[in-house]
Amino acid sequence: MSVRDLIVLGSASAVPTKARNHNGYLLRWDGHGVLFDPGEGTQRQMTRAGVSAHDVTWICVTHFHGDHCLGVPGIVQRIARDGVEHPVDAAYPASGALYWERLRHAAAFRDTDVIRERPVSGERMELDTEGVPFGLVARRLSHPVEAYGYRLEEPDGITMLPGELAARGVRGPLVRRLQEEGRVTVPGGRTVTLDECGVRRPGQKVAFVMDTRLCDGVRELAAGVDMLVIESTFLHQDAALADEYGHLTAAQAARAAADAGVRHLVLTHFSERYRADDERRFLDEASAEFTGEVTLVHDLDRIPMPRRRNQQDLRNEHDRRTEHDRLTGLDLGQESRHG
Repeated sequence: MSVRDLIVLGSASAVPTKARNHNGYLLRWDGHGVLFDPGEGTQRQMTRAGVSAHDVTWICVTHFHGDHCLGVPGIVQRIARDGVEHPVDAAYPASGALYWERLRHAAAFRDTDVIRERPVSGERMELDTEGVPFGLVARRLSHPVEAYGYRLEEPDGITMLPGELAARGVRGPLVRRLQEEGRVTVPGGRTVTLDECGVRRPGQKVAFVMDTRLCDGVRELAAGVDMLVIESTFLHQDAALADEYGHLTAAQAARAAADAGVRHLVLTHFSERYRADDERRFLDEASAEFTGEVTLVHDLDRIPMPRRRNQQDLRNEHDRRTEHDRLTGLDLGQESRHG
């Protein structure tokens, strides 16, 4: 059975606390595991969470501040020690290649050749994910050192509508041909198109946005995603500090999510200056800006992807589209008659 969820391995910012480890987030996606920003202690947190080096197929580093990358040596050495045989792609800012090299070979160990380096550069870059059931885009953010956010996106699909197929006489092998070719001719000579018998099934999308000020990159990464994992280092009272250090407040993160049409907002990366009883304030500030589902994470949380739209959701969408097309066609016909 395929699994799509986010395992939170750490949720602190620059300084870990008794309750929060340095960053680390494993996105599990149909047998693939994308490990974002492995900070110090990530290897141990993975053990606590019940996941292993064999679960990691991608490592994505947003930037080379220590709380986002000091776990790389342990992860790499664990991949080698445990004999991981599948490729592990590693994305990171190309401008930090020297830091990557130091982390990659930080200590003596029997090395592995499964890690494939994917340095990221420019304002926006699509990474090569051939053979993987999702696309991965990196987008530059606004931070004192070069930083990137990542967007994982599943291609759209088509959900067939049995009632529409039956009504148009599309049966047996013709269904497969319709899916593959986009149109078929049924007995009797009528041509039936895929749009008549199916509705678009939007692919699921996740954005991962760490240290940044509000910028175009945040908006582009977050646009229409099912889940936005985003830093909310500060409360609104410290907005000036957030801007100075290149971070977001909970309110800013929530406003970005609302503007982008996000379904589930996941807040993380909290400054050690705040106490545990301040968590309610983060949620209150976020909820004032964003009316959807909000999760304030804790270490070792498991957050499932929002459910896909079900058949009835897609049916309703199809009916609305059909009615819109009918009314539009009627309007055009009236204009033609009265033109």
